[in-house]
Amino acid sequence: MPKGIAVAVLNWNGLSLLQRFIGKLVQDSQPLGQVYIIDNDSSDESMAWIKANHPTVKLIQLDANYGYAGGYNRGMEQIEEELVVLINSDIESSPNWLEPIAKRFNADPSLGALQPKILDLKDRSKFEYAGAAGGYMDHLGYAFCRGRLFEDLEEDQGQYEDFQECFWATGACLAVRSSAFNEVGGLYDTLFAHMEEIDLCWKMQLNDWKVAVEPASVVYHLGGATLESGSPRKTYLNFRNNLIILFLNLPPLESMRIILSRLVLDGIAGIRFLSQGKIKFLWAILRAHFAFYGLFNQLYRERIKRKQKSLKDTKGVYHRALIFDYFLKGKKKFSDLKF
Repeated sequence: MPKGIAVAVLNWNGLSLLQRFIGKLVQDSQPLGQVYIIDNDSSDESMAWIKANHPTVKLIQLDANYGYAGGYNRGMEQIEEELVVLINSDIESSPNWLEPIAKRFNADPSLGALQPKILDLKDRSKFEYAGAAGGYMDHLGYAFCRGRLFEDLEEDQGQYEDFQECFWATGACLAVRSSAFNEVGGLYDTLFAHMEEIDLCWKMQLNDWKVAVEPASVVYHLGGATLESGSPRKTYLNFRNNLIILFLNLPPLESMRIILSRLVLDGIAGIRFLSQGKIKFLWAILRAHFAFYGLFNQLYRERIKRKQKSLKDTKGVYHRALIFDYFLKGKKKFSDLKF
């Protein structure tokens, strides 16, 4: 078993969340885990409070708010442990949650990234939106989870207790092997926040690292602490970043076909927002597309550095259109899908 695991919490003006969750995280992570706080240049009293109340926590203080991707990239440069758990500040841990994670990494040197089971802190009987019991993708690039299709969250009735390889592991609580993280170039800074963990896991798969979920480890996610689910900013980042990761990681013809399909489907989503009077969300989708096209030169330079592989040859892909199976065929649970 690894000698030690770094448990790295990214913070930006999150004093109330640290006061609520950090003490239990420190306690539950012993004896395997050393807790770090990576601070994105907070202006509140969070760092002073940590120093005064949790002296065993190691602090990494950055000079600006670099978002999730940039913050963790810079923080990882100052962490020496080979296994690092990137964990949101609004996660409640459970006793001995690190042991199953450590055992999996120790048993399989090709394992690059792993997530625990993520349950909803507000309703512990249900899976949580951001990760649930492992992340997957359909053949049009829509991300979903074991236990969550679009907005439908399943109750945890023990139906997804098996360790399993998947397409992506959630950034809400993402255990990574540092050597794998560094080999693929870490998180892509341009994404800033949302879907950066999907891109990271995708890169790992393209470089022959495994991505998996270990439900024997359980944590509880508050969710929406940085950007609420009803935030136009979140809508913008999700739509923009989805296009970006498709462009970067797929062969050119396949990425072009899927992005053209998404142009139509995103347009339908925009019309739906318009019909609901949600003009800001329609504008967020339009901005996302224009931002993506405006980044073409930068993204092209990034793509030529990477490997690409068809989705049909990638683990954790549903080779049908989830949007049609969900909305037209009424398949509301992961177990309804036929892989």
